Amino acid sequence: MSHLPDPAGIAALSICEALLLALHDRGLLPEPEIVGILRDAAATHENANGTGPEPETHAAAARLITQIILRGNLSRRS
Repeated sequence: MSHLPDPAGIAALSICEALLLALHDRGLLPEPEIVGILRDAAATHENANGTGPEPETHAAAARLITQIILRGNLSRRS
């Protein structure tokens, strides 16, 4: 696995976080639903772990999503 920053991945994460925050801000998705989406995404990577050319990438993605869940609080961050 490369240790160089992944600009596409960083951009995708920022866009998804902004979309989830906007959906929450507008009352379209409550926080438990958003946490469910994040848990599903983490589970997808956990289940894919061990497949493909770089299985450690899936494990790292699952850990990152889990950290986002544990961070909690969908309020805007400055």
